[in-house]
Amino acid sequence: MRRGAGNAAYDPELVRAIVDAAYICHIAFSDGQGAHCIPTACWREGEHLYIHGSNGSRMLKQLMAQDACVTITHLDGLVLARSAFNHTMNYRSVMIYGRFEAVDEAAQRRSLDAFMEHLAPGRNNDVRGGNDKEHAATTVLRIALDEAACKVRSGGPNDDEEDMDIAAWVGELPFAQQRMAPVPDPACEAPAPAYVRDWVSAP
Repeated sequence: MRRGAGNAAYDPELVRAIVDAAYICHIAFSDGQGAHCIPTACWREGEHLYIHGSNGSRMLKQLMAQDACVTITHLDGLVLARSAFNHTMNYRSVMIYGRFEAVDEAAQRRSLDAFMEHLAPGRNNDVRGGNDKEHAATTVLRIALDEAACKVRSGGPNDDEEDMDIAAWVGELPFAQQRMAPVPDPACEAPAPAYVRDWVSAP
């Protein structure tokens, strides 16, 4: 990594932490109609990032035939400096390079269970699992985390010495994803399970 190399990191644990904190990734690929970058749901199992979609998905077909780049970014704050050009952001991001591969039917069922657990731990016990028809119409792909690089920034502004006398407010405007109170469906009569009751306070 050349641009912003001081923020680069290659620690596998950091890669896994950034992936685990995400529900959506962006996947860049190209086909005969041009270049695309598509958001899609994601989850991690071991040393792979997983996605899923319809068997007829153009993206999924392309991802098994060519290399791709997957990106995840979490914004942590806006950093205000004394100079307009020294303003920046605090963030955690990862880029994953490689080629996706399809998992077999047995692994697909386990992986989609893992996806449900990623969304809401314990949810698998409360809902109907996918039936044979649904699984037959679905493809699950995975990409190894072997070729992954992180960029992370934290802290305050890095002002130039000649700007230190400028009387402007400087510092960080923190930013965080917020969990809101659950909203039950009007037709729901079931009591809220623990993962719903604890949604707001969960780490």
